[in-house]
Amino acid sequence: MDSENAILALGALAQATRLEAFRLLAAHEPDGMAAGAIADALAVPQNTMSSHLAILARAGLISARRHSRSIVYRADLARFQQIALFLIKDCCGGSPELCAPLIADLQPRCAPPAKTAARSRARAASR
Repeated sequence: MDSENAILALGALAQATRLEAFRLLAAHEPDGMAAGAIADALAVPQNTMSSHLAILARAGLISARRHSRSIVYRADLARFQQIALFLIKDCCGGSPELCAPLIADLQPRCAPPAKTAARSRARAASR
């Protein structure tokens, strides 16, 4: 990741509808969402949503795949990870304790829902 690509991605996210679209797609990983469903969820006209999605795609933040008559969009979480790491890679100057609160805040949000974790434990126990 270089500064130019980071600026392109951050610029794409620096608009309310595009930021919400990216967050919505991230919430719907790994299945993604059809363009029309994204527009409906955000109450944005479809042609306007298409423009926003094109900007996010050019920035490498989302990808599109045709599925029958729909185009399904997915958040590129690996790309977003590169951007986040680019922003904080030199954050602590060799003092990891400065990064610990940031890392601690990120981890609980990625934990599987309790129901899924309980189901996984039950499956593992039955093997």
